[in-house]
Parts: sequence; structure tokens; C-alpha cells
Amino acid sequence: MSQSLKQWEKYIVDSGAKVRLKNLATDSTEFCADKQSARAALKNLRKEIDSRAATLAAEQKQSLLVILQGVDASGKDGTVKRVFTGVNPQFCKVTAFKEPDREERDHDFLWRIYRALPARGELGVFNRSQYEDVLVPQARGEIRSHDAHRRLRQIADVERIWSENGLVIRKFFLHISRGEQKKRFEARLDTTDKHWKVEASDFADRKRWPKFQAVYEELLSRTSTKRAPWYVVPADHKWYRDLVVAGVVLSALRAMHPHVPHPKLDSSEFAVS
Repeated sequence: MSQSLKQWEKYIVDSGAKVRLKNLATDSTEFCADKQSARAALKNLRKEIDSRAATLAAEQKQSLLVILQGVDASGKDGTVKRVFTGVNPQFCKVTAFKEPDREERDHDFLWRIYRALPARGELGVFNRSQYEDVLVPQARGEIRSHDAHRRLRQIADVERIWSENGLVIRKFFLHISRGEQKKRFEARLDTTDKHWKVEASDFADRKRWPKFQAVYEELLSRTSTKRAPWYVVPADHKWYRDLVVAGVVLSALRAMHPHVPHPKLDSSEFAVS
């Protein structure tokens, strides 16, 4: 597999492109033949991600935000575990967004997002994100299309502001088929230790599959920009999903060119006694 990582750009949503999810494969593994090879490659990618994240932390000038979105059971938790295991937690911050609580509902929908943004030198990971406050209420019919479009415009505006102030953004839609979601729901129901991950709303939202897909298509089409691109990641195969995400994350870190700062003192002037 190429170390240039350029192949992962195949999954980017070009700015202004019209996304049709039914035309995008959920089960592709075209850049890696098998799970064993993928896991070996992922291990190497994680090592370099950790190394470059450490340099980013030392530099303290810029930050990276990784956003993970997808339907229920698309693998957001698994991606966090597989891709970011081994990254020093001193400079990697993961935030999982649930339904807004009362305090969060008393503010505008971006208030809780601003509080969670990575500081300079940090690698931040959002498990769900600001997009949930457009996607879910629109798909459930709780807000009008006009209000959803306004929120998407506001998100695009703030992402531009963030990127102009040193925050690099990479957004991932974990694309699974309806059949794969069914298998994963059934596996959760069959495994006692995974019952906590199942909610009644998951099954209600599954019945709205066409609506969720349509809203995601609009979301991806309206908010993928050069500064904050979306990647539609084939996610039926978990091992391939993890490899794609890790490859794009590492590519972003390489492009940021973080450098260890110059020492603040001349070590030749000091001696340990």
C-alpha cells in the first residue's frame, strides 16, 4: 500500500458536488485486500499519528479536529477505539455528543460545540457533532427545511472562521448499508454486554432510513468545502473503515507540518551537578 496516502482522497466530497449515497459503495475494499494486511498497516499509521500529534502539542500553534458522523451502528465508537488507541491522551481529546441537555437547549445549538473545540496543540475527535442538531430533527420532522438550511449555513460559516484561526478540520461520514446496520443491531441484541448501546429511538430511526439518507446527502453536499472537507468512508468492513480514517488523519497531520519549537535556552551553558 502506498505511503503517500493520496489514494484516500478518492473518498472526498468535492466542494459543490451533489452527493448521491446510493451511488457510493458501502462495502469497497479496493485499496487493501484483507483484514490482516489492513490491521498491520493501521498499526504503522497509528504510530506516526501519535508521533506527529506529539509534535503538534509541542508546537502549540495549530490544532486538528476530526468529526465522525453516521447512522446508528455505523461504527463511530469503534473508529475512535481502533484509530486513536495509542495516541497519547495528554494531547488527544475525544468528545461524544448525545441529545442536548437542558442547559444546552437553553443556548444556541453551537454553544456546546464551541466549548469542546480542541485547543492549540490538540488533536480533537468529535463522536457525533454540530451536524446532529440538523440531521436528527430534520429527519424526524421536528424542524423545517428552511431552518435546517440556515443551520447548515451557520455551520459552514463557523468552520471557515475556525479554519482561518489555525483549526484544521476533517469530517467523515461512515457509510454503511441498511443490511449491514440490521446485522449490527441483531448482534447487539444477541450480546448482553452490548445491550446498553441499544435504544428504542435506534429502531424508530431505522424506519426513517430513506429520510436520514436524504438529509445526509443534503448535508454532505452543502457543507463539504476545501477547508473542511467531508469524506464518505465505505464502512461495511470495519477494518477498511479504520484504515481509511487513519490514512486521512495522518495525511492531514503531515500537511500541517508541525515542528518542535526551538529550545528556550542554550544547553551548553548548563550542566547537571
